[in-house]
Amino acid sequence: MALDITTLYNVSSGAIKEAAKTAPTNTAATYGDVSFDNLLNSALDNINTTNAFLSDAEDEEIKWALGETENTHDLTIALMKASTALQYTVAIRDKLLESYKEIMQMQI
Repeated sequence: MALDITTLYNVSSGAIKEAAKTAPTNTAATYGDVSFDNLLNSALDNINTTNAFLSDAEDEEIKWALGETENTHDLTIALMKASTALQYTVAIRDKLLESYKEIMQMQI
């Protein structure tokens, strides 16, 4: 089931309001509308983004350890971005594995 964010009201987040404005208005979206190719590409994009955040965090750690920067604020932000992206990616992986196991247990 696709999440239709256009039904959200009284939202204070600007990001969600903007996403709701640009969201497609077709509420009859089904699983048939999403191709496996699109799903796979979005999963790969998610993994690439997570890897980029992890790489940025590692770069900031190295800069701080070598004394090239004294700004711990950038280091903290990079670490939190990397941590959040990794947690999100692991959560998606866990849900996919859970779904796969459930499908494999179905009797035809």
